[in-house]
Amino acid sequence: MSEGAIIPVVHAVRRAAAGAAAALVSLTLLTSCSTGSASPGATAADRRTAEDPGVEPPPRHAGFDYQIGGAYRPPAGVRVVSRDRAADPAPGLYNICYVNAFQAQPDELADWPDDLVLRDDEGEPVVDEDWDEALLDISTAVKRERVAERVNRWVDGCAEKGYDAVEPDNYDSYTRSDGLLTADDAVAFARLLTRHAHARGLAVGQKNTAELLDRRARAGFDFAVTEECGAYDECGTYAEAYDDRVVDVEYTDSGLRKAVAGFGDRIAVVRRDLEVSTPDDAGYVRRTG
Repeated sequence: MSEGAIIPVVHAVRRAAAGAAAALVSLTLLTSCSTGSASPGATAADRRTAEDPGVEPPPRHAGFDYQIGGAYRPPAGVRVVSRDRAADPAPGLYNICYVNAFQAQPDELADWPDDLVLRDDEGEPVVDEDWDEALLDISTAVKRERVAERVNRWVDGCAEKGYDAVEPDNYDSYTRSDGLLTADDAVAFARLLTRHAHARGLAVGQKNTAELLDRRARAGFDFAVTEECGAYDECGTYAEAYDDRVVDVEYTDSGLRKAVAGFGDRIAVVRRDLEVSTPDDAGYVRRTG
C-alpha cells in the first residue's frame, strides 16, 4: 500500500468456506496439548511469548478498536488498536500494525517485480477478484525470501513508528491461488515475517485462517486477529490455540452478540462497519455489546 493510502474494505466475507476445516482444527486443539501455545494455567496478564521473551502479545480481554480504514482518537476504555502501517500508533496504547503481506494492493502492483506476482499458465496475474489484489508468488524458497525482504521493510517501518505488533493480512491467499500455492508455502513465508518481526521486538498476529491453527508454532505467531469469529463459530478455536490472546472484529450485530455471549469474558471483541470507517463518516459503526 502506498504511504497514506486507505485500506479497502475488509476481507471477512471470503472466509465462510473455511468453516469445515476450522471445525476439524478445533477438535484437534480441544483434545490435545497445543505445541507453542501458552499453558491454560498461565496467570501473568502480560506474559511474554514462549518463543521470544522480548516480544509482548496484546493483553487479554482488553478494550479493542479496529482502525485499518483510517486512524482516529480511540474511544474511552480502548487499550488495543489496529491501524494501517501508513498511520502512526495511538499514544499510550498497545498498537497493532496492519500490513497486506500476501497480496499486492491495486495501486502498488506496478512496484512489484513481474516474477514476484503469481501468474497462471497464460502468464496473467492470479487476482483475488473480491478486492482486485494480485497474489504474490511465494511458491519457492527463493521467491519467498525476495517477497519477505520487501514486506519486512514495511515491518521495519512499523517498528520505527513504535508499534507493538504486526498483523500480516491474507495468510489464506493460497486458497485463492488456483492450486499454484500451498498451505506449506503460506506457513514458510509467514515464518520469514515472524522471525524478522520478533528481531525488531514486534509480536505477530495470525490473521484469520483457522484451518492453519495447528501450524501456528511453525509459523511463529504470538496471538490472533480474527474477523467474524463469532459469526463463523470460530472464537473458541482461536481462544484455545492462543490462550485467549485474541482480538476479534465482527461486522454484524448477530456476530457481535454471539462473540460476546460465548467469549466476551475471554477475548477482545468489537463491532465495526465493513468499511472500517472513521467517526466523521455516515456509515461509521462501533459497538462492543
